[in-house]
Amino acid sequence: MAEFNPGSFQGNIEPNPLQKYFRQPKVYVTLPSKGMYYAEGSIDMPENGELPVLAMTAKDELAMKTPDALLNGQATVDVIQSCVPNIKNAWKLPSIDLDALLIAIRIATYGETMEITTKVPNIGDEKAFSIDLRQILNQIVTKDYENHIQVNNMNVYIEPLTYQEFTEASMKTFEEQRIFALVNDDSLTEGEKLARFSKSFAVLTDLTVKTLTKSIKKISIGDTEVSNQKHIQEFIDNADKEFYSYITEHLDKQKEKFAIEPFKATSTEEEIARGAPESFTVPITFDQSNFFA
Repeated sequence: MAEFNPGSFQGNIEPNPLQKYFRQPKVYVTLPSKGMYYAEGSIDMPENGELPVLAMTAKDELAMKTPDALLNGQATVDVIQSCVPNIKNAWKLPSIDLDALLIAIRIATYGETMEITTKVPNIGDEKAFSIDLRQILNQIVTKDYENHIQVNNMNVYIEPLTYQEFTEASMKTFEEQRIFALVNDDSLTEGEKLARFSKSFAVLTDLTVKTLTKSIKKISIGDTEVSNQKHIQEFIDNADKEFYSYITEHLDKQKEKFAIEPFKATSTEEEIARGAPESFTVPITFDQSNFFA
């Protein structure tokens, strides 16, 4: 039997001399949610409400370039937890915090500006613009999420979907695209189109209603409070259209409030002379094509 040598394990307990060169926070971000709506244990909220943000590692960047991991949301979760260590479980973060965190990570990694490229309307010229990510971040984090709405004599309390629920709800977009494809598929008979359309439409309707139900955390009427999700689901399934419309409209307003405002671009005199408008808007999205410098 080999003799035990304590010294052979010494390397595992010695501090790494390179530790002082590890990543340091480059940005501090205030969350749009202000730390609310997180499940217990999913966030370590600093007293000042500002979360330190680190730059991405090479491993993080590779993860964000992996299509499968991006599709199911795992890459985004891993990168957020790597770069914002105060967030312990990014699956449980409120969806309204997602864009703010991604922007903060990009600023920490590549700097405060990002280039976007678009085609000038009417003339088709491709043109690049530099946008200030700090301004966009400030627009998002200063908004307030309205988590209460009154419908007749009911007080309805809502919460933003978690990132996990948001990712699952992306199936809704997939079903919408499938329905669109069916309508334009000339290889199918009208009967086949109708059968497949009915199936996809049923799935889409079910997803839409379930997504809305998950946003409702509590309904109170006088002294009665209902937070059981099964009871809320049953109520939504049997409530009249007016209630559903009120909630949908409120949720749409909150979604729009936290959406990134489009960039306002202006044309040069030469471009205007060739038919371009004096100004136009450019949507700002964060995906693989522009997230990396």
